[in-house]
Amino acid sequence: MRNEITRELAQLACFQAGVVTRQQALGAGLSTGAIVARVRHGRWRQIHWGVYATFTGPVNREARLWAAVLYAGKGALLSHETAAELHGLSDRPSPLIHVTVPACRRVRPASGLVIHTSAQADPGARFPRGVIPRTFAEETVLDLVHAACDLDTACGWIAAAFGRRLTGEGPLRTTMNNRTKLRWRTQIDEIVTAAAGGAHSVLEFRYDRDVERAHALPAAECQVPFTKPDGRRGFRDRYYREFGLVVELDGKQAHPEHRRGLDRARDNAVTADGGSTLRYGWYDVTGDPCMTAAQVADALRKRGWTGQLKPCSPACCALDRSPNDRTARSTRAVSVRSGSTACAPAARRSAAGKGPVATATARAPEASAASMSSGVSPTRTVARPAKSAGTLPCAAAARRRATATSSVRTS
Repeated sequence: MRNEITRELAQLACFQAGVVTRQQALGAGLSTGAIVARVRHGRWRQIHWGVYATFTGPVNREARLWAAVLYAGKGALLSHETAAELHGLSDRPSPLIHVTVPACRRVRPASGLVIHTSAQADPGARFPRGVIPRTFAEETVLDLVHAACDLDTACGWIAAAFGRRLTGEGPLRTTMNNRTKLRWRTQIDEIVTAAAGGAHSVLEFRYDRDVERAHALPAAECQVPFTKPDGRRGFRDRYYREFGLVVELDGKQAHPEHRRGLDRARDNAVTADGGSTLRYGWYDVTGDPCMTAAQVADALRKRGWTGQLKPCSPACCALDRSPNDRTARSTRAVSVRSGSTACAPAARRSAAGKGPVATATARAPEASAASMSSGVSPTRTVARPAKSAGTLPCAAAARRRATATSSVRTS
């Protein structure tokens, strides 16, 4: 039997990477027996139930994606990691093919497929011939954000979308507003603002938030273009133009971890003493942002910055690790202890509230010890029993306490 199909079906298969459905074959004039015979003799290959490859060679990635959409039926769209692959948001194919169908439909699960339902899916959406139906870039990003296991992963998808210029702040916010359910909505709103301003990775977002803004460092310019020695164009992650300092945020695994940490510490120490570039990795920004802020502050001061670091929390150690700010912190501590600042009255009130109030009887031993050391005979102080409340007027009580205190001091 020759593997002949009608012209209409052949044209349809050409636009669908050689994949057709049973309904399409029947609509093009083939009989049920003809379809069964082709599969039985190996001229066609069944990929999913009712979906066939009309060729005998290996089934490539494009054909499998078409087969997934055709199997899911009307209104089905590739979504999540699979749509990210097609949009260029992800650099590697997802092991499972993700398909989203309208919420009003149910699709039987199939091997290698993940079926999602969404009220946002439009059953009447149409795509040009030859284009695999998929969710738009904004929907894809929000699908991935909603399915992310943690906020850093969600931030990475948003930053990648802006970094690869797949969306803009306006379209993404419009899509967010159209969704009734979205995890981390408040944090995502902040991340979108940061990504639109130039934070093109999770590491850059965390640097801006946890190192720069949290410690009151001056704001750096983001993604500043420059020309490399070989003539190619590059971008500086963060550039403090006024002070001539560059901060590079490197998440690549270019060297072994132990060696990379030592090299980075060496380079940063040289830069802090007069170089021009600081380089930080994931742990520097997320694991110890206070140390990173202190080092950036020292490098900026050597270039003319006169500002002061601000602690990001009560446990912040950035001021302890920066010599200038450590001096400022100790100066403030001495001032508070001496009572010369506006905080001294509050400190005294707090100390008085925590300990017992000193009375004539409580101070007597101290006065006695002082008198003996000076050669003066101490006066014996007799503790009087406390009277019940209401039996002694306040003025009289005050006069008696004053008399008792003065007698001790004069003795």
